[in-house]
Amino acid sequence: MPVPPITITAEFSGSVVAKGATDDLSASLLKHAGFQQIDDWYGRRHRLPTTTPVADKVAIASHAAEMLRAARYSVDLSPALDTARMSPPAHPLGPYTAGAELLQITDRIRAAENGSDLQRAVDHLLHPEHGALERVREALEAAGEQINDLDDELYALADRFGFASEFVSSAQSELIGAEAELRRVGDAQQGRPGTRSPKLTEHRGAALATSPAAAKAKVTPVLGGEAARSSAAVRPPSAPGPRR
Repeated sequence: MPVPPITITAEFSGSVVAKGATDDLSASLLKHAGFQQIDDWYGRRHRLPTTTPVADKVAIASHAAEMLRAARYSVDLSPALDTARMSPPAHPLGPYTAGAELLQITDRIRAAENGSDLQRAVDHLLHPEHGALERVREALEAAGEQINDLDDELYALADRFGFASEFVSSAQSELIGAEAELRRVGDAQQGRPGTRSPKLTEHRGAALATSPAAAKAKVTPVLGGEAARSSAAVRPPSAPGPRR
């Protein structure tokens, strides 16, 4: 006949209870982990006091489950008390989790292989309700309002946060409708490898025409030909030598 598992769960009262440890070995392992044994008309059970810190509850319950399983007991441990399931992933920026998530968005943008991939990645920034820009705008606006509430003499600092919030809002307005255009990125270049956008070629041509080297090349020929002869014509005559 199979032995029922030992269950370790957290109750609504805040205490952690282990039930099913009916023999001395399992009871001894639970007491060794830190549980208090209770024997009353409900039978034998083990409990952690409600005043036990949450971190200690998780550590004690997980340790008890490890020892019981090592002794060949079947253990049903609540996920909320399992350190293996509660370990949070390490963030590359430590406590700056928002910055770490934005780094992931940046990586997705750089890894986009077509316009649709790019649009889906950028949507995490531009979504009008849940995008990162909207959250940043709200946070800056809230910071300015909170400064005014805490110290109305620092109105200049509060205004700076308000202005920054408006700048973000302007950036959002500038990018309205960009999602549809992002999906078309690369479509014009498909099937035409090595071609460049006419606007890009025109822009580069204009930049080269106005470069310092180009300006110098335009001026230099003027110094030859007619300009050189004109320069010689207006050159003052050489001073006569001394008379003998």
